[in-house]
Amino acid sequence: MVVAHIPLTRAGKLEPVVVEHRAQPMSHLIVAPTGDPHIFVAPDGRRLSPPTGWACLPPGDAGLTRRVKAAGPSWAVIEKKGRKAFSKGLWAPAETIAGQRAALDAERATETYAKRRAADTSRRARAQADYVVTFEEEVRAFLRFAPAWHGHAAQLARLVAEHATPVGSGTVARTQRIPVGERAEAAVIAWMRHQTTAYDAMKIERVAGRRREVRRELAQISRSLLDLHRRDAGHAPHGCPLCRALTTSAARCAPGSPPRFEE
Repeated sequence: MVVAHIPLTRAGKLEPVVVEHRAQPMSHLIVAPTGDPHIFVAPDGRRLSPPTGWACLPPGDAGLTRRVKAAGPSWAVIEKKGRKAFSKGLWAPAETIAGQRAALDAERATETYAKRRAADTSRRARAQADYVVTFEEEVRAFLRFAPAWHGHAAQLARLVAEHATPVGSGTVARTQRIPVGERAEAAVIAWMRHQTTAYDAMKIERVAGRRREVRRELAQISRSLLDLHRRDAGHAPHGCPLCRALTTSAARCAPGSPPRFEE
């Protein structure tokens, strides 16, 4: 057991915080980081420090991380921010990390691995291309624009798919928790929130639930705007936020247009 001293009072007094040091840690423990890179918080609230001889394997190599986890005890450091979780590395015996890294490096140097890697890459590329097509079709099915606005539907479906479907984008289109049709609907509403409303420039009060409420209100406006294009009746494009957004997007993509990078 280790006792660490950190200032907890305004008077500057040092108060002891007990940090347990486990010689035989649980095989697969998930811990949260603290201000000290060598002290972590267990799910039950205890503060733990890694055993002697352990090292941190940084995130980024999923294959090596899986092997180290399977080879013996380890602590996965996970930081939660809102509803998202981020890996801060994996603590495990240094010998285990070194051994698994050497074994994996040797395997990756073989011709068999290179061929398998190429085949996997090709398979994922085909699956991604198929998904983009499927997602774009789902977007058009959700839009259901009238014949007079079919050109707008095709352009909007393409723009939404280009934005939402890239691997690693973190958008709703990449989730597996809801059907693809619902993903398409949510992606359209999200695109319109940023492109046809003043959401990005809004100063929203830091009150619990307020941002969600604003999003619901803007979603209703976006749905009304979509309904306007589900009728053959014409309207003035310059007065329509969606028509203006599509025109602007077309201008940015026109040959000779200067590149524009957006997050």
